[in-house]
Amino acid sequence: MMHGSSAPLRLAVFASGGGSNFGAMLKAIGAGRLDAEPVLLITDRPGISAIEKAERAEVPVAVLPPSGFASEGAFAEALLEVLAQHGADFVALAGYLKKIPAEVVQAYRHRMLNIHPALLPAFGGKGFYGQRIHEAVLEHGCRVTGVTVHLVDAEYDTGPIVLQEPVPVKQDDTPRSLAARVLQVEHHLYPKALQLFAEDRVILEDRRVLIREA
Repeated sequence: MMHGSSAPLRLAVFASGGGSNFGAMLKAIGAGRLDAEPVLLITDRPGISAIEKAERAEVPVAVLPPSGFASEGAFAEALLEVLAQHGADFVALAGYLKKIPAEVVQAYRHRMLNIHPALLPAFGGKGFYGQRIHEAVLEHGCRVTGVTVHLVDAEYDTGPIVLQEPVPVKQDDTPRSLAARVLQVEHHLYPKALQLFAEDRVILEDRRVLIREA
């Protein structure tokens, strides 16, 4: 039901900022830990450092701000067109701050991943992104937070969970120090999750993701 194991993932990445997870994917590909070909970077804003990373790696870039389209339908159409143009068969959201139109989610059903800097379903949903997540974790006095890589469905942060890794919260943590430790985990967990799809080891049973032994 998933990607065949014979060819690398043709990976399109969506990013709105620094693209540090995108950078981690490129690194993993270069090191042979991720069997993928980065075919496209899609962003909603020009001038971000994710674009510089793409240009350095000679990955094509499409800048598509949703506000530049008359309707969500027109935006979805433009996204699907550029994804098809570059032959993308898998999508990774890496700090992309816009909601992906339902038609695009549907077209890449079970082939679109997102990463979230907390242990979902805690601290997820609308409004929970970036620093706000780490602030909330500290305000709640959590002893453990972490990283979740999940499949994307029509709502924010609700898709089936592929991988999770805990990160301990230290007593003297600030949102910034916690974010930095969580980000380190993101950088190794995301390529690892993508590689499971490249190896065709992911089985979906309702809301549960099962992972086949290698």
